[in-house]
Amino acid sequence: MNKIVLDASAILALINGEPGHGKLTPELLAGAVCSTVNLAEVQAKLVHRGWSPDEAWEDTTSPVREAVPFSAEHARIAGSLTALTRPLGLSLGDCACLALGIALKAPVYTADKTWKGLKLNVRIHVIR
Repeated sequence: MNKIVLDASAILALINGEPGHGKLTPELLAGAVCSTVNLAEVQAKLVHRGWSPDEAWEDTTSPVREAVPFSAEHARIAGSLTALTRPLGLSLGDCACLALGIALKAPVYTADKTWKGLKLNVRIHVIR
């Protein structure tokens, strides 16, 4: 099974049935992993919208096969990316997602169109 990395925006697109969510097929999702940083982002957004913490966590983690802890290696990579990504408005959470993709040598899936302009050592798929 090939791994793919999901950004928080891709998980939210799935949960909310937003445009592009259909590109995340069951075959792709069978190998879906996500940084614990991005899972926290999704959880926070859903709880902020009024979901119970338990319901939000269940929905947050449902498309993900593995929650990958944010490691020291990921922190080093994410911190190194900020100079390249800040002009496009990417957050530290976005960099955490990209760092996981780079570390795993796995493609990253996002709903954030600004990622199209990135030139990094990881394949980026924008779902909308």
